[in-house]
Amino acid sequence: MGSPQDSKVINSRDQDWAALIRNVADGDQSALATLYDSTSRLVFGLVLRIVTDRSTAEEVLLDVYTQVWRQAAAYDIKRGAPLAWLMTIARTRGIDRLRSGRHEQQHKESLEGVGEVTASNESPETDTVTAERRQLVRSALERLSAEQREVIELAYYSGLSHSEIALRLGQPLGTVKTRTRLGMMKLRDMLRPTLEG
Repeated sequence: MGSPQDSKVINSRDQDWAALIRNVADGDQSALATLYDSTSRLVFGLVLRIVTDRSTAEEVLLDVYTQVWRQAAAYDIKRGAPLAWLMTIARTRGIDRLRSGRHEQQHKESLEGVGEVTASNESPETDTVTAERRQLVRSALERLSAEQREVIELAYYSGLSHSEIALRLGQPLGTVKTRTRLGMMKLRDMLRPTLEG
């Protein structure tokens, strides 16, 4: 169970994180990067449990650390441990996204559904509609820029996270997220008549 040594480690970790937050408050970007590296896995786990969609969770994670950057000066260790502060921000951002993103999420799920190959117990008419929709998605993907198409295909067909795509392509995470978001917006616009029809 928890030994005194464990609590010493936790206190030491909290002090390290609190020091990083103070440095972030002073505008130290490398402190934010270090804080992100050491806490983002825990924060991401909470966000993913709230929003249940990996891509959305990655966007919320970015929002959390953007808020940390803006509000680091307001953090006070006397009012709570650094991780508790981060988790409170994460929970709030996750719930906000869940509320505001329901409509957007439905579109995203529709788009994924259109692109999926389904095992066919359906009627020939339904099979034809599914095949036509798949072809429309492929055509829409072809109309995106090569960069946007690449990140979307890696995300949706290879199942890679934004971080994994960034690593594979040697691109900054923010670039990958932006390309994905812009590409998805274009795809939704192109496919809206199909999805709503």
